[in-house]
Amino acid sequence: MRKPNLSNIKQASTEKSKVLAPAKDLATLEAELAEQENSLEGNLEDTVLRLSDYLSAVDMVIKQTFNHRVWVKAEIRNLSSKGGHYYFELAEKDDDGKVIASCRGNLWRFKAARVLAKFERATGMPLDRDLTVLLKVSAGFHAQYGFSLTIEDIDPSYTLGDLARQYAEMVDRLAGEGLLHLNQQLPIPFDIEHVLVIAPEKAAGLGDFQADADRLASTGACHFHYHNATFQGNHAPAEIRQAIISAQQQFEATYQRLPDLLVIIRGGGAVGDLAYLNDYELAALVAEQPIPVWVGIGHERDKVILDEVAHTSFDTPSKVIAAIMAHLAQLVTQTLQYQAQIKQASQRQLNSAEQQTARQLSQIQSQTIGQLTALQKDSAYAWRSIQQSTQRQVKQAARQTSELRTQIQAFAYQQFTVAANGCEKNKKAIMQSAQQQVIQAQRDSAHLRDIVLLHRPSHVLKQGYSMLTDEQDKQILTSSHQLHPQQTVHIVLKDGKAKAQIIDVNINEKTIASADVST
Repeated sequence: MRKPNLSNIKQASTEKSKVLAPAKDLATLEAELAEQENSLEGNLEDTVLRLSDYLSAVDMVIKQTFNHRVWVKAEIRNLSSKGGHYYFELAEKDDDGKVIASCRGNLWRFKAARVLAKFERATGMPLDRDLTVLLKVSAGFHAQYGFSLTIEDIDPSYTLGDLARQYAEMVDRLAGEGLLHLNQQLPIPFDIEHVLVIAPEKAAGLGDFQADADRLASTGACHFHYHNATFQGNHAPAEIRQAIISAQQQFEATYQRLPDLLVIIRGGGAVGDLAYLNDYELAALVAEQPIPVWVGIGHERDKVILDEVAHTSFDTPSKVIAAIMAHLAQLVTQTLQYQAQIKQASQRQLNSAEQQTARQLSQIQSQTIGQLTALQKDSAYAWRSIQQSTQRQVKQAARQTSELRTQIQAFAYQQFTVAANGCEKNKKAIMQSAQQQVIQAQRDSAHLRDIVLLHRPSHVLKQGYSMLTDEQDKQILTSSHQLHPQQTVHIVLKDGKAKAQIIDVNINEKTIASADVST
Protein backbone atom coordinates (compact mmCIF):
# COMPACT_ATOMS: atom_id res chain seq x y z
CA MET A 1 0.00 0.00 0.00
CA ARG A 2 1.39 3.34 -1.05
CA LYS A 3 1.10 6.06 1.58
CA PRO A 4 -0.17 9.32 0.07
CA ASN A 5 1.89 12.43 0.19
CA LEU A 6 -0.25 14.61 2.51
CA SER A 7 2.24 17.47 2.42
CA ASN A 8 1.05 18.37 -1.07
CA ILE A 9 -2.53 18.36 0.13
CA LYS A 10 -1.61 20.48 3.14
CA GLN A 11 0.31 22.91 0.98
CA ALA A 12 -2.48 23.16 -1.57
CA SER A 13 -5.05 23.64 1.15
CA THR A 14 -2.88 26.27 2.81
CA GLU A 15 -2.55 28.17 -0.41
CA LYS A 16 -6.27 28.03 -1.00
CA SER A 17 -7.10 29.01 2.59
CA LYS A 18 -5.08 32.17 2.22
CA VAL A 19 -7.52 33.44 -0.38
CA LEU A 20 -10.62 32.51 1.61
CA ALA A 21 -12.19 35.29 3.63
CA PRO A 22 -14.61 34.81 6.51
CA ALA A 23 -17.16 36.97 4.75
CA LYS A 24 -17.54 34.59 1.76
CA ASP A 25 -20.96 33.06 1.34
CA LEU A 26 -21.77 29.37 1.04
CA ALA A 27 -21.86 29.37 -2.75
CA THR A 28 -18.33 30.81 -2.98
CA LEU A 29 -17.04 28.25 -0.49
CA GLU A 30 -18.66 25.40 -2.41
CA ALA A 31 -17.11 26.62 -5.65
CA GLU A 32 -13.63 26.85 -4.16
CA LEU A 33 -13.95 23.44 -2.52
CA ALA A 34 -15.08 22.00 -5.84
CA GLU A 35 -12.00 23.51 -7.50
CA GLN A 36 -9.75 22.01 -4.84
CA GLU A 37 -11.47 18.67 -5.23
CA ASN A 38 -10.91 18.67 -8.99
CA SER A 39 -7.22 19.51 -8.62
CA LEU A 40 -6.68 16.81 -6.05
CA GLU A 41 -8.87 14.21 -7.69
CA GLY A 42 -6.20 13.28 -10.20
CA ASN A 43 -3.53 12.84 -7.51
CA LEU A 44 -5.73 10.81 -5.09
CA GLU A 45 -7.80 8.78 -7.53
CA ASP A 46 -5.43 5.81 -7.49
CA THR A 47 -4.28 6.25 -3.91
CA VAL A 48 -5.44 3.95 -1.06
CA LEU A 49 -5.61 5.82 2.27
CA ARG A 50 -5.87 4.64 5.83
CA LEU A 51 -9.01 5.82 7.59
CA SER A 52 -7.05 7.88 10.08
CA ASP A 53 -5.10 9.54 7.26
CA TYR A 54 -8.26 10.28 5.35
CA LEU A 55 -10.03 11.71 8.42
CA SER A 56 -6.92 13.73 9.24
CA ALA A 57 -7.13 15.22 5.78
CA VAL A 58 -10.79 16.01 6.32
CA ASP A 59 -9.92 17.61 9.67
CA MET A 60 -7.22 19.67 8.02
CA VAL A 61 -9.54 20.85 5.24
CA ILE A 62 -12.29 21.79 7.73
CA LYS A 63 -9.92 23.66 10.01
CA GLN A 64 -8.33 25.61 7.20
CA THR A 65 -11.52 26.19 5.22
CA PHE A 66 -13.81 27.00 8.21
CA ASN A 67 -11.24 28.49 10.55
CA HIS A 68 -13.42 31.58 11.10
CA ARG A 69 -16.45 31.99 13.40
CA VAL A 70 -19.97 32.48 12.02
CA TRP A 71 -23.45 33.02 13.47
CA VAL A 72 -25.71 29.99 12.98
CA LYS A 73 -29.43 29.75 13.73
CA ALA A 74 -30.55 26.37 15.13
CA GLU A 75 -33.05 24.69 17.45
CA ILE A 76 -31.82 22.94 20.59
CA ARG A 77 -33.22 19.41 20.41
CA ASN A 78 -31.38 18.19 23.48
CA LEU A 79 -29.03 19.66 26.10
CA SER A 80 -26.89 17.96 28.73
CA SER A 81 -24.08 18.95 31.06
CA LYS A 82 -21.12 17.09 32.48
CA GLY A 83 -18.14 18.45 34.38
CA GLY A 84 -19.13 22.03 33.59
CA HIS A 85 -19.20 21.34 29.83
CA TYR A 86 -22.50 21.58 27.90
CA TYR A 87 -23.35 19.26 25.04
CA PHE A 88 -25.97 20.25 22.47
CA GLU A 89 -27.96 18.43 19.80
CA LEU A 90 -28.74 21.11 17.20
CA ALA A 91 -31.18 20.86 14.32
CA GLU A 92 -32.94 22.81 11.58
CA LYS A 93 -36.53 22.07 10.56
CA ASP A 94 -38.54 22.95 7.49
CA ASP A 95 -42.03 24.47 7.53
CA ASP A 96 -43.58 21.04 8.10
CA GLY A 97 -41.47 20.43 11.21
CA LYS A 98 -39.21 17.87 9.51
CA VAL A 99 -35.53 17.87 10.48
CA ILE A 100 -33.41 18.77 7.46
CA ALA A 101 -30.05 19.25 9.22
CA SER A 102 -28.54 18.27 12.56
CA CYS A 103 -25.18 18.10 14.33
CA ARG A 104 -23.57 18.18 17.75
CA GLY A 105 -22.42 21.30 19.53
CA ASN A 106 -20.11 21.85 22.50
CA LEU A 107 -19.94 24.75 24.94
CA TRP A 108 -16.77 24.29 26.96
CA ARG A 109 -16.52 24.99 30.65
CA PHE A 110 -14.24 28.04 30.47
CA LYS A 111 -16.87 29.90 28.41
CA ALA A 112 -20.09 28.26 29.57
CA ALA A 113 -20.55 30.24 32.80
CA ARG A 114 -20.16 33.62 31.09
CA VAL A 115 -22.31 32.75 28.05
CA LEU A 116 -25.17 31.15 30.03
CA ALA A 117 -25.21 33.91 32.66
CA LYS A 118 -25.50 36.55 29.93
CA PHE A 119 -28.33 34.60 28.28
CA GLU A 120 -30.29 34.24 31.55
CA ARG A 121 -29.85 37.91 32.47
CA ALA A 122 -31.16 39.06 29.11
CA THR A 123 -34.03 36.56 28.65
CA GLY A 124 -34.94 35.87 32.27
CA MET A 125 -34.99 32.14 31.53
CA PRO A 126 -32.41 29.33 31.52
CA LEU A 127 -31.14 27.84 28.29
CA ASP A 128 -33.21 24.75 27.60
CA ARG A 129 -34.30 22.38 24.86
CA ASP A 130 -36.89 23.39 22.21
CA LEU A 131 -35.52 26.95 22.08
CA THR A 132 -34.41 28.50 18.80
CA VAL A 133 -31.08 30.26 19.34
CA LEU A 134 -28.47 32.20 17.39
CA LEU A 135 -25.04 30.67 18.07
CA LYS A 136 -21.58 31.97 17.27
CA VAL A 137 -19.73 28.78 16.27
CA SER A 138 -16.63 27.41 14.65
CA ALA A 139 -16.43 24.05 12.89
CA GLY A 140 -14.45 21.19 14.32
CA PHE A 141 -13.74 17.64 13.30
CA HIS A 142 -12.23 14.76 15.27
CA ALA A 143 -11.12 11.50 13.68
CA GLN A 144 -12.77 9.54 16.53
CA TYR A 145 -15.77 11.68 17.50
CA GLY A 146 -16.70 13.15 14.13
CA PHE A 147 -17.99 16.60 13.23
CA SER A 148 -19.21 19.11 15.84
CA LEU A 149 -19.60 22.83 16.38
CA THR A 150 -17.73 24.68 19.09
CA ILE A 151 -20.04 27.32 20.56
CA GLU A 152 -18.34 30.63 21.32
CA ASP A 153 -21.34 32.82 22.16
CA ILE A 154 -25.17 32.93 22.16
CA ASP A 155 -27.19 35.98 21.14
CA PRO A 156 -30.10 36.26 23.64
CA SER A 157 -31.87 38.99 21.67
CA TYR A 158 -32.57 36.54 18.84
CA THR A 159 -34.23 34.06 21.24
CA LEU A 160 -36.36 36.82 22.72
CA GLY A 161 -37.42 37.84 19.24
CA ASP A 162 -38.23 34.27 18.30
CA LEU A 163 -40.35 33.83 21.42
CA ALA A 164 -42.16 37.07 20.62
CA ARG A 165 -42.74 35.86 17.07
CA GLN A 166 -44.12 32.54 18.31
CA TYR A 167 -46.36 34.41 20.76
CA ALA A 168 -47.70 36.66 17.98
CA GLU A 169 -48.32 33.67 15.70
CA MET A 170 -50.19 31.92 18.53
CA VAL A 171 -52.38 34.99 19.11
CA ASP A 172 -53.11 35.25 15.37
CA ARG A 173 -54.02 31.56 15.20
CA LEU A 174 -56.37 31.78 18.18
CA ALA A 175 -57.98 34.89 16.72
CA GLY A 176 -58.38 33.22 13.32
CA GLU A 177 -60.08 30.20 14.92
CA GLY A 178 -62.45 32.41 16.94
CA LEU A 179 -60.95 31.37 20.29
CA LEU A 180 -59.14 34.52 21.40
CA HIS A 181 -62.22 36.26 22.86
CA LEU A 182 -64.51 33.23 23.15
CA ASN A 183 -64.35 32.88 26.94
CA GLN A 184 -64.65 36.64 27.42
CA GLN A 185 -68.12 36.52 25.84
CA LEU A 186 -69.48 34.46 28.77
CA PRO A 187 -71.41 36.50 31.36
CA ILE A 188 -70.05 36.81 34.88
CA PRO A 189 -72.01 34.43 37.14
CA PHE A 190 -74.63 36.15 39.28
CA ASP A 191 -73.55 34.22 42.39
CA ILE A 192 -70.07 32.67 42.76
CA GLU A 193 -70.78 29.64 44.93
CA HIS A 194 -68.28 27.00 43.70
CA VAL A 195 -64.79 27.85 42.37
CA LEU A 196 -62.27 25.42 40.84
CA VAL A 197 -58.68 26.48 41.57
CA ILE A 198 -55.70 25.22 39.51
CA ALA A 199 -52.34 26.13 41.07
CA PRO A 200 -48.84 24.75 41.79
CA GLU A 201 -48.74 22.69 44.96
CA LYS A 202 -47.46 24.53 48.08
CA ALA A 203 -46.75 27.71 46.08
CA ALA A 204 -46.52 31.07 47.85
CA GLY A 205 -49.16 32.56 45.55
CA LEU A 206 -51.53 29.72 46.42
CA GLY A 207 -50.92 30.36 50.12
CA ASP A 208 -51.82 34.05 49.76
CA PHE A 209 -54.93 33.14 47.77
CA GLN A 210 -55.99 30.41 50.18
CA ALA A 211 -55.59 32.58 53.27
CA ASP A 212 -58.35 34.93 52.05
CA ALA A 213 -60.33 32.11 50.43
CA ASP A 214 -60.51 30.17 53.72
CA ARG A 215 -61.94 33.21 55.51
CA LEU A 216 -64.53 33.58 52.77
CA ALA A 217 -65.35 29.85 52.79
CA SER A 218 -65.82 29.90 56.59
CA THR A 219 -68.83 32.19 56.10
CA GLY A 220 -70.44 29.66 53.75
CA ALA A 221 -70.66 32.23 50.97
CA CYS A 222 -68.27 30.41 48.61
CA HIS A 223 -66.64 26.97 48.32
CA PHE A 224 -63.20 26.40 46.76
CA HIS A 225 -62.03 23.12 45.15
CA TYR A 226 -58.23 22.94 44.75
CA HIS A 227 -56.30 20.92 42.14
CA ASN A 228 -52.53 21.03 41.68
CA ALA A 229 -50.30 21.05 38.58
CA THR A 230 -46.74 22.02 37.68
CA PHE A 231 -46.44 25.49 36.13
CA GLN A 232 -42.87 25.36 34.79
CA GLY A 233 -40.95 22.93 32.64
CA ASN A 234 -41.79 21.38 29.29
CA HIS A 235 -44.43 19.13 30.85
CA ALA A 236 -46.27 22.03 32.55
CA PRO A 237 -48.88 22.68 29.79
CA ALA A 238 -49.90 19.01 29.67
CA GLU A 239 -50.23 18.80 33.46
CA ILE A 240 -52.34 21.97 33.61
CA ARG A 241 -54.62 20.69 30.84
CA GLN A 242 -55.07 17.40 32.66
CA ALA A 243 -55.79 19.18 35.94
CA ILE A 244 -58.49 21.32 34.29
CA ILE A 245 -60.18 18.32 32.67
CA SER A 246 -60.08 16.08 35.76
CA ALA A 247 -61.27 18.91 38.02
CA GLN A 248 -64.30 19.53 35.80
CA GLN A 249 -65.13 15.81 35.65
CA GLN A 250 -64.87 15.34 39.42
CA PHE A 251 -67.04 18.37 40.12
CA GLU A 252 -69.77 17.36 37.65
CA ALA A 253 -69.79 13.80 39.05
CA THR A 254 -70.29 15.17 42.58
CA TYR A 255 -72.66 18.12 42.04
CA GLN A 256 -74.31 17.18 38.72
CA ARG A 257 -73.65 20.69 37.37
CA LEU A 258 -70.87 23.01 36.26
CA PRO A 259 -68.89 25.15 38.73
CA ASP A 260 -69.42 28.89 38.66
CA LEU A 261 -65.79 29.89 38.03
CA LEU A 262 -62.42 28.38 37.04
CA VAL A 263 -59.35 30.09 38.54
CA ILE A 264 -55.77 29.50 37.31
CA ILE A 265 -53.16 31.11 39.57
CA ARG A 266 -49.39 31.12 40.00
CA GLY A 267 -47.21 33.33 42.20
CA GLY A 268 -44.23 35.37 41.11
CA GLY A 269 -41.06 33.81 39.74
CA ALA A 270 -38.52 34.01 36.96
CA VAL A 271 -39.78 35.73 33.83
CA GLY A 272 -38.48 32.85 31.73
CA ASP A 273 -40.79 30.42 33.51
CA LEU A 274 -43.72 32.19 31.87
CA ALA A 275 -42.66 30.89 28.47
CA TYR A 276 -43.79 27.41 29.47
CA LEU A 277 -47.36 28.70 29.75
CA ASN A 278 -47.38 29.96 26.14
CA ASP A 279 -48.85 26.73 24.78
CA TYR A 280 -51.50 26.68 22.07
CA GLU A 281 -53.30 23.54 23.28
CA LEU A 282 -53.54 24.94 26.80
CA ALA A 283 -54.79 28.31 25.52
CA ALA A 284 -57.40 26.64 23.29
CA LEU A 285 -58.66 24.51 26.20
CA VAL A 286 -59.02 27.58 28.44
CA ALA A 287 -60.78 29.54 25.68
CA GLU A 288 -63.31 26.72 25.12
CA GLN A 289 -64.30 26.36 28.77
CA PRO A 290 -68.08 26.64 29.27
CA ILE A 291 -67.55 28.75 32.42
CA PRO A 292 -65.62 32.01 32.94
CA VAL A 293 -61.87 31.52 33.55
CA TRP A 294 -60.04 34.00 35.78
CA VAL A 295 -56.24 33.98 35.54
CA GLY A 296 -53.87 35.37 38.15
CA ILE A 297 -50.25 34.85 37.06
CA GLY A 298 -47.69 36.57 39.32
CA HIS A 299 -46.09 38.96 36.86
CA GLU A 300 -46.39 42.67 36.21
CA ARG A 301 -44.96 43.50 32.80
CA ASP A 302 -45.13 40.48 30.52
CA LYS A 303 -48.24 38.65 29.41
CA VAL A 304 -48.74 34.97 28.79
CA ILE A 305 -51.17 33.52 26.30
CA LEU A 306 -53.58 32.59 29.14
CA ASP A 307 -54.01 36.32 29.83
CA GLU A 308 -55.15 36.76 26.23
CA VAL A 309 -57.83 34.02 26.19
CA ALA A 310 -59.08 34.18 29.78
CA HIS A 311 -62.36 35.83 30.70
CA THR A 312 -60.54 38.13 33.15
CA SER A 313 -56.80 38.53 33.83
CA PHE A 314 -55.18 39.68 37.08
CA ASP A 315 -51.58 40.45 38.01
CA THR A 316 -51.42 38.27 41.14
CA PRO A 317 -53.40 35.47 42.83
CA SER A 318 -54.29 37.87 45.65
CA LYS A 319 -56.08 40.14 43.19
CA VAL A 320 -58.16 37.18 41.97
CA ILE A 321 -59.53 36.35 45.43
CA ALA A 322 -59.99 40.08 46.04
CA ALA A 323 -62.13 40.28 42.89
CA ILE A 324 -64.22 37.30 44.02
CA MET A 325 -64.75 38.91 47.42
CA ALA A 326 -65.60 42.23 45.77
CA HIS A 327 -68.13 40.51 43.47
CA LEU A 328 -69.83 38.80 46.43
CA ALA A 329 -69.74 42.04 48.44
CA GLN A 330 -71.33 43.86 45.52
CA LEU A 331 -73.93 41.10 45.30
CA VAL A 332 -74.74 41.50 49.01
CA THR A 333 -74.88 45.29 48.66
CA GLN A 334 -77.13 45.00 45.63
CA THR A 335 -79.34 42.51 47.48
CA LEU A 336 -79.64 44.88 50.43
CA GLN A 337 -80.55 47.69 48.06
CA TYR A 338 -83.20 45.50 46.43
CA GLN A 339 -84.45 44.59 49.91
CA ALA A 340 -84.74 48.25 50.87
CA GLN A 341 -86.48 49.06 47.58
CA ILE A 342 -88.90 46.16 48.05
CA LYS A 343 -89.57 47.27 51.63
CA GLN A 344 -90.26 50.85 50.55
CA ALA A 345 -92.51 49.71 47.69
CA SER A 346 -94.33 47.34 50.03
CA GLN A 347 -94.83 50.12 52.58
CA ARG A 348 -96.20 52.44 49.90
CA GLN A 349 -98.57 49.76 48.67
CA LEU A 350 -99.59 48.98 52.26
CA ASN A 351 -100.33 52.64 52.99
CA SER A 352 -102.29 52.93 49.77
CA ALA A 353 -104.20 49.75 50.61
CA GLU A 354 -105.00 51.05 54.11
CA GLN A 355 -106.35 54.33 52.71
CA GLN A 356 -108.39 52.53 50.07
CA THR A 357 -109.69 50.08 52.70
CA ALA A 358 -110.73 52.97 54.96
CA ARG A 359 -112.66 54.59 52.10
CA GLN A 360 -114.30 51.30 51.18
CA LEU A 361 -115.16 50.64 54.85
CA SER A 362 -116.82 54.04 55.15
CA GLN A 363 -118.86 53.34 52.02
CA ILE A 364 -119.81 49.89 53.27
CA GLN A 365 -120.86 51.31 56.64
CA SER A 366 -123.12 53.88 54.99
CA GLN A 367 -124.67 51.28 52.73
CA THR A 368 -125.01 48.82 55.59
CA ILE A 369 -126.91 51.27 57.84
CA GLY A 370 -129.53 51.87 55.13
CA GLN A 371 -129.85 48.20 54.35
CA LEU A 372 -130.04 47.36 58.06
CA THR A 373 -132.92 49.79 58.61
CA ALA A 374 -134.83 48.25 55.71
CA LEU A 375 -134.08 44.75 56.97
CA GLN A 376 -135.32 45.62 60.46
CA LYS A 377 -138.67 46.71 59.04
CA ASP A 378 -138.93 43.61 56.91
CA SER A 379 -137.91 41.44 59.85
CA ALA A 380 -140.63 42.85 62.14
CA TYR A 381 -143.31 42.14 59.57
CA ALA A 382 -141.88 38.67 58.89
CA TRP A 383 -141.73 37.96 62.66
CA ARG A 384 -145.39 38.70 63.17
CA SER A 385 -146.31 36.52 60.22
CA ILE A 386 -144.15 33.70 61.54
CA GLN A 387 -145.74 33.92 65.03
CA GLN A 388 -149.25 33.60 63.65
CA SER A 389 -148.30 30.73 61.36
CA THR A 390 -146.42 28.98 64.17
CA GLN A 391 -149.36 29.16 66.57
CA ARG A 392 -151.61 27.52 64.00
CA GLN A 393 -149.09 24.80 63.29
CA VAL A 394 -148.55 24.14 67.03
CA LYS A 395 -152.27 23.57 67.64
CA GLN A 396 -152.53 21.25 64.66
CA ALA A 397 -149.37 19.35 65.73
CA ALA A 398 -150.81 18.90 69.29
CA ARG A 399 -153.93 17.23 67.93
CA GLN A 400 -151.91 14.93 65.65
CA THR A 401 -149.52 14.07 68.48
CA SER A 402 -152.38 12.97 70.79
CA GLU A 403 -153.78 10.67 68.12
CA LEU A 404 -150.36 9.14 67.31
CA ARG A 405 -149.64 8.57 71.02
CA THR A 406 -152.83 6.49 71.40
CA GLN A 407 -151.98 4.42 68.32
CA ILE A 408 -148.35 3.84 69.43
CA GLN A 409 -149.40 2.67 72.90
CA ALA A 410 -151.72 0.04 71.47
CA PHE A 411 -149.10 -1.20 69.00
CA ALA A 412 -146.44 -1.29 71.73
CA TYR A 413 -148.60 -3.50 74.00
CA GLN A 414 -148.98 -5.98 71.16
CA GLN A 415 -145.23 -6.03 70.39
CA PHE A 416 -144.34 -6.42 74.07
CA THR A 417 -146.53 -9.54 74.42
CA VAL A 418 -144.94 -11.11 71.32
CA ALA A 419 -141.41 -10.27 72.53
CA ALA A 420 -142.07 -11.75 76.02
CA ASN A 421 -143.13 -15.05 74.49
CA GLY A 422 -140.04 -15.08 72.18
CA CYS A 423 -137.63 -14.30 75.03
CA GLU A 424 -138.86 -17.25 77.09
CA LYS A 425 -138.25 -19.64 74.22
CA ASN A 426 -134.77 -18.17 73.55
CA LYS A 427 -133.89 -18.42 77.27
CA LYS A 428 -134.57 -22.16 77.31
CA ALA A 429 -132.55 -22.73 74.11
CA ILE A 430 -129.61 -20.70 75.41
CA MET A 431 -129.57 -22.61 78.73
CA GLN A 432 -129.43 -25.95 76.93
CA SER A 433 -126.59 -24.76 74.60
CA ALA A 434 -124.63 -23.30 77.52
CA GLN A 435 -124.84 -26.57 79.49
CA GLN A 436 -123.50 -28.50 76.49
CA GLN A 437 -120.61 -26.04 75.97
CA VAL A 438 -119.66 -26.21 79.67
CA ILE A 439 -119.52 -30.04 79.54
CA GLN A 440 -117.35 -29.88 76.37
CA ALA A 441 -115.05 -27.24 77.94
CA GLN A 442 -114.57 -29.46 80.99
CA ARG A 443 -113.50 -32.30 78.73
CA ASP A 444 -111.11 -30.08 76.73
CA SER A 445 -109.57 -28.65 79.89
CA ALA A 446 -108.92 -32.12 81.27
CA HIS A 447 -107.27 -33.10 78.00
CA LEU A 448 -105.06 -29.97 77.88
CA ARG A 449 -104.12 -30.50 81.55
CA ASP A 450 -102.88 -34.01 80.72
CA ILE A 451 -100.85 -32.67 77.76
CA VAL A 452 -99.31 -29.91 79.87
CA LEU A 453 -98.36 -32.39 82.57
CA LEU A 454 -96.70 -34.61 79.96
CA HIS A 455 -94.59 -31.68 78.61
CA ARG A 456 -93.57 -30.07 81.84
CA PRO A 457 -89.73 -29.63 82.06
CA SER A 458 -89.20 -32.18 84.83
CA HIS A 459 -91.07 -34.83 82.94
CA VAL A 460 -89.25 -34.05 79.65
CA LEU A 461 -85.84 -34.11 81.39
CA LYS A 462 -86.60 -37.55 82.86
CA GLN A 463 -87.07 -38.85 79.32
CA GLY A 464 -83.37 -38.09 78.46
CA TYR A 465 -83.69 -34.54 77.12
CA SER A 466 -81.66 -31.57 78.36
CA MET A 467 -82.12 -27.75 78.36
CA LEU A 468 -79.59 -24.94 77.67
CA THR A 469 -79.65 -21.69 79.65
CA ASP A 470 -77.34 -18.68 79.67
CA GLU A 471 -74.64 -18.20 82.28
CA GLN A 472 -77.04 -16.37 84.65
CA ASP A 473 -79.90 -18.93 84.15
CA LYS A 474 -82.12 -16.04 83.05
CA GLN A 475 -82.79 -17.13 79.47
CA ILE A 476 -83.44 -20.48 77.86
CA LEU A 477 -81.36 -20.89 74.69
CA THR A 478 -83.40 -22.47 71.88
CA SER A 479 -81.57 -21.34 68.70
CA SER A 480 -77.99 -21.55 67.39
CA HIS A 481 -78.23 -17.84 66.63
CA GLN A 482 -78.16 -17.22 70.41
CA LEU A 483 -74.76 -18.95 70.68
CA HIS A 484 -71.29 -17.64 69.98
CA PRO A 485 -67.75 -19.02 70.51
CA GLN A 486 -66.29 -18.72 74.06
CA GLN A 487 -69.84 -18.36 75.47
CA THR A 488 -70.53 -20.04 78.86
CA VAL A 489 -73.88 -21.88 79.11
CA HIS A 490 -75.62 -24.26 81.57
CA ILE A 491 -76.92 -27.72 80.52
CA VAL A 492 -79.92 -28.60 82.73
CA LEU A 493 -80.49 -32.40 83.29
CA LYS A 494 -83.12 -34.25 85.29
CA ASP A 495 -80.93 -34.48 88.38
CA GLY A 496 -78.68 -31.42 88.09
CA LYS A 497 -76.95 -29.12 85.65
CA ALA A 498 -73.51 -28.74 84.00
CA LYS A 499 -71.54 -25.66 82.89
CA ALA A 500 -70.24 -25.68 79.27
CA GLN A 501 -68.25 -23.33 77.02
CA ILE A 502 -69.09 -23.02 73.33
CA ILE A 503 -66.07 -23.69 71.07
CA ASP A 504 -67.69 -23.36 67.66
CA VAL A 505 -71.13 -22.62 66.27
CA ASN A 506 -72.27 -23.79 62.87
CA ILE A 507 -75.67 -22.59 61.66
CA ASN A 508 -75.85 -25.50 59.17
CA GLU A 509 -78.24 -28.04 60.63
CA LYS A 510 -76.21 -30.91 59.11
CA THR A 511 -73.08 -30.03 61.17
CA ILE A 512 -73.01 -30.65 64.92
CA ALA A 513 -71.32 -27.90 66.95
CA SER A 514 -68.69 -29.04 69.41
CA ALA A 515 -68.49 -27.78 72.99
CA ASP A 516 -66.24 -28.11 76.00
CA VAL A 517 -68.39 -29.34 78.87
CA SER A 518 -67.54 -29.38 82.57
CA THR A 519 -69.88 -30.49 85.33
